[in-house]
Amino acid sequence: MDFDLIVRGGTLPDGRVADIGINGETIATIEPVLQGSARTEVDARGNLVSPPFVDPHFHMDATLSYGIPRINASGTLLEGISLWGELKPLLTHEAVRDRALAYCDWAVSMGLLAIRTHVDVCDDRLLAVEALLEVKKTVAPYIDLQLVAFPQDGFYRSPSARENTIRALDMGVDIVGGIPHFERTMADGTRSVTELCEIAASRGLMVDLHCDETDDPLSRHIEQLAYETQRLDLQGKVAGSHLTSMHSMDNYYVSKLLPLIAEAGVSVIPNPLINIMLQGRHDTFPKRRGLTRVKEMLALGIRVGWGQDCVLDPWYSLGTADMLDVAFMGLHVAQMSSPAEMARCFDMVTNVNAAIMGLDHLGLAVGKRASLVVLDAGNPVEALRLRAERLCVIARGKVVAERTKQETRLSIGGRPGMVNRRHISGSNQRDRA
Repeated sequence: MDFDLIVRGGTLPDGRVADIGINGETIATIEPVLQGSARTEVDARGNLVSPPFVDPHFHMDATLSYGIPRINASGTLLEGISLWGELKPLLTHEAVRDRALAYCDWAVSMGLLAIRTHVDVCDDRLLAVEALLEVKKTVAPYIDLQLVAFPQDGFYRSPSARENTIRALDMGVDIVGGIPHFERTMADGTRSVTELCEIAASRGLMVDLHCDETDDPLSRHIEQLAYETQRLDLQGKVAGSHLTSMHSMDNYYVSKLLPLIAEAGVSVIPNPLINIMLQGRHDTFPKRRGLTRVKEMLALGIRVGWGQDCVLDPWYSLGTADMLDVAFMGLHVAQMSSPAEMARCFDMVTNVNAAIMGLDHLGLAVGKRASLVVLDAGNPVEALRLRAERLCVIARGKVVAERTKQETRLSIGGRPGMVNRRHISGSNQRDRA
């Protein structure tokens, strides 16, 4: 056998049709037609072959806990945080671990093979940290799982948060997190950004802060984050998540702020499903939806990826681990409707998110890790429109999930017997006319 696995005849995101030869955990070759043979072959003809989906912002310690001990009645961010405070004392190592592993099963089935999850360190037991470190080891053969030390109740506001953040990093947590807008004062929030970035720089770690997740246009901690990124030479290692206050900021101030973010090389992770659900709850009309200024950032070369954030937890009552759902909502709220913009949204939940997480080994290229997804779609835009079925998921050169193509049988006189909602684009229809 020439290869361990060959994916035959798939359409790549750039439109090429190719065979992909895999040896071990690595993509060995990508060619129009491979003459070799393999122990296993996957027929991808007529279907899109994509890099794996990547989620750079999630809360796995809370996932699948919806309804425990109660439901978020107001739907607000602050009630969600309060509800999480009620849930934390009830948590057990086994419950956090088992829910997280169940979510990882969902993720694999959806071709989601890399996740960055924030883990609350404000519980002195650090129970969730220990549980997710165990989960990280368990899923390592098929999911890249990064953990962020996240002082949910405030780095300074919670009495033991600073000490617990350090403890969590010493235990093996990968990334420094924070929530400056939840400190008691703006000044404390600013100080927390500085100290958290200094901790990361001293340890050679990445930074990912919940930043300005509020409707308050005066919450401007992203400015301090951009400053500290340059001062401490952290370019390319820092992300600001949410940035929803920018939705409400004065346009003149934003015209100054966005170039600073671009200059510092800070990545941005909006979370469209959750941002538009939680923000603007105190508004009547017009009602703010809270998504940050995605198109303006992209125009300045700022690296922007879409995050899932929550699934069935105190903040969000829905979700299926589907990053196509995330991108689909994102393109609507950001009004990214041109073909190029929609294709970019697909890239944001694959290649761009991988770059934000520093996962250079992912991607459809020779020498990259053989992790990829076959989708029931002809191209990235159709995959978004359909939230396409994952027909086959390959992780590290092994098939880890499969699904038969879903079609609906029709019983209508004079019409086709089957329908699956795939569609030939307008340009191709003109070619066939």
